[in-house]
Amino acid sequence: MAIKNRTLNEIRQVKTYGYKPPMKKSKYERRRAIDCKLLKKSETHKGYCKYMITIAELDGTIHKQPAYGKDMQDALSRLMKQELTVKVERKLETNTGLIFLAWLVIMGLPAMNGTIQNSPWFLAYVFGSVIVLGIVATLWYSHVNKGK
Repeated sequence: MAIKNRTLNEIRQVKTYGYKPPMKKSKYERRRAIDCKLLKKSETHKGYCKYMITIAELDGTIHKQPAYGKDMQDALSRLMKQELTVKVERKLETNTGLIFLAWLVIMGLPAMNGTIQNSPWFLAYVFGSVIVLGIVATLWYSHVNKGK
């Protein structure tokens, strides 16, 4: 039996993370919440509870993650929104050009509309659009992290 020659990167990964035998693929096409337990009721936010959700990934791995909500369904939906937010944040961190392009569009939109270009409303529109974007981002963040 021949011994496999491993690259330095493979050896480093085995040393860092340990050897994990390949897991069998899931028969499902999506991730599954296979268990959900109520841990405790929140003392600081009345009506909210902390749940521990066990998630089965597509590659066969299973992990637990805490979630907060008024009931189990609310906790699961908050967990999904939080994961979506993290995914979008990761995309925006790597695509700074996209953020700059969006900023240019928002700032340039009033200039495209020629009727308000020579009035003080132009300045109010530009600052107002940035403020509205900040308010929407703040509301989304507080909604996702409510109950923690």
